[in-house]
Amino acid sequence: MDDEGLVTVFVTTGPETEQRCATPFYMANMAAIMDNEAEMIFQIDGVLLMKKGVAEGLTAKEGGKKIIDFIREAKEAGVEMKVCSAALQLHDMTEDDLIEECDGVVGAAYMVDRGLESKMVLYY
Repeated sequence: MDDEGLVTVFVTTGPETEQRCATPFYMANMAAIMDNEAEMIFQIDGVLLMKKGVAEGLTAKEGGKKIIDFIREAKEAGVEMKVCSAALQLHDMTEDDLIEECDGVVGAAYMVDRGLESKMVLYY
């Protein structure tokens, strides 16, 4: 899916701001549908969206679609999802705490490289 370029979405917001949780997945999904390589990297509180049991109970607005559904749609479109190793430590989490849609754990050097390689970088 690398026809257009790399789009990297950094997600630092988490469950405490539910209204902000759907848009990053929607934008990454759209980038992938438009034949871009799309990757999401979850930092700080964003890592909590990749924690088992969290996204199933979140919606961006009352009565809206569950965040887990946005996650699954993005995965189906080919979006890669990775979490920051320091954010896991911040929240006393391990890889065993992550949902199956998560593609792994990355460090600071990886994140900087991906940002520099990207045609577009989005932050939420």
